[in-house]
Amino acid sequence: MKKLLLLFACISCIHFTSGQRVETYNNPVIRGDLADPTIIRIGNTYYATGTSSEWAPYYPMFKSNDLINWKQTGHIFNKQPEWTLSSFWAPELFYHNNKVYVYYTARDKNGVSYIGVATSDNPEKEFTDHGLLVKFGKEAIDAFVMEDNGDLYITWKAYGLDKRPIELLCNKMSKDGLRLEGEPFTLLRDDDHTLMEGQYWFKKGDYYYLMYATNNCCGPKSDYQVYVARSKTLKGPYEKYEGNPILTGSNDILSCGHGTVTTTPDGRMFYLCHAYLNGAGFFTGRQPILLELTIDKDQWLRFKSGDIAQLQQPVPFPGTKQKIINEFRDNFKSKKLKNDWCWNYLYSDIDTKTGNGYLLLSGTQKNNSQNGTALCVRSVKPNYSFETQVTNSNKSLKGLTFYGDDKNLVILGYQNNELILKEVKDGKENIIRKMNLPTNKPYLKIKITEGCNCSFFWSKNQKDWHIINTDKNGYNQLDRWDRVARPGLIHCGESDQPAEFSYFIIQ
Repeated sequence: MKKLLLLFACISCIHFTSGQRVETYNNPVIRGDLADPTIIRIGNTYYATGTSSEWAPYYPMFKSNDLINWKQTGHIFNKQPEWTLSSFWAPELFYHNNKVYVYYTARDKNGVSYIGVATSDNPEKEFTDHGLLVKFGKEAIDAFVMEDNGDLYITWKAYGLDKRPIELLCNKMSKDGLRLEGEPFTLLRDDDHTLMEGQYWFKKGDYYYLMYATNNCCGPKSDYQVYVARSKTLKGPYEKYEGNPILTGSNDILSCGHGTVTTTPDGRMFYLCHAYLNGAGFFTGRQPILLELTIDKDQWLRFKSGDIAQLQQPVPFPGTKQKIINEFRDNFKSKKLKNDWCWNYLYSDIDTKTGNGYLLLSGTQKNNSQNGTALCVRSVKPNYSFETQVTNSNKSLKGLTFYGDDKNLVILGYQNNELILKEVKDGKENIIRKMNLPTNKPYLKIKITEGCNCSFFWSKNQKDWHIINTDKNGYNQLDRWDRVARPGLIHCGESDQPAEFSYFIIQ
């Protein structure tokens, strides 16, 4: 009898324990290169966007109902705002009076980074630009907007290019959020020279809190982390937390920071920031990760999972499951390009026509470009393959590309009945292989391993793939300081000699 009771107790314990099993999700929640993410909630729907750098369209917009499954809905801008030159960084979404604002950083025509503002009545539609808002010194970047007692304030990073400490400056704005009023004042100064940027500023309880990123943002030596300071008054002084950083990298995460917080309908706080993954995952770029934030008994901010960033986290809403999508496919049946496609606007204007299972691709070269028009998508994992079929033959070179920028790329293409494999490094072209093919509609494939190693294939029938032997497979130089290489399609030639493709797959 005692043995039976003991067995029953053990079984009951197992059931209780299994009943308490926590459902989890894995970061990143938005996969692929999307640095400096910003997030807002409208009702029960969340919206997020982030840096698009030198890729157009500008600032991809994502939507979610549960914070862990996101779908791209479009872009903030389909056309480049008139005052801008390049470098579309660090957008900040803000919802106010039933209108969505975006305060964004870009270079003006003189190449200086300043802050503009645009609005939309619907975050899933294109925004209307209202032009330059913050023109300050040699650099004004990383906007954040807060409403306090009915007044609007914008903060930004200043003096990053001067021989003086960086400051987080603040300026009151007009009620409509489109103009500055009065003079800027300092919220926090980088007296300990840890650098500071990507701030999030909010009021909770007795304190105003300033979260911000420190150290190096970008590249293989990035050591980004998150600090916090607080004040009982809006203008400060702000006290830096002695326990900083409140979030830093781990075995899985190289670095993390620059994000904003959203709240759930029941008031919980979730911080969306970007992170580089360690190892081969680095080559997928700075990807958005989500972590729950709380306030401890000493009224300091802390992350529920600790100050070491972890990939695995409890789901925000019980019963939700994270869906991992491992394939992107476009059969070009629609007359409109899918939202996922992007191109390097600095070097080419793009011309596309889709429908009936075909894509026609060409473009007009800009800024002395010599390497065609690349139509790319964001890679979401370090190991994948991508393929297409070229369905026309003419004087242009057309096919697949692994694309860093106009001067750093790899092309596996088809031209005048020849297969051509070439590399462009720092603007210098190197033909790796050239060979005749026994087909005029070849299938082409590039396989990526460890984020940057390439293998090349061709086929007559999409079933029997032939490897193209090369002496080299690594292409680390394709990764720029603020972005990483992307897979895609390419056309090199005159606009009246377009490329024609029947499909594109990444898997």
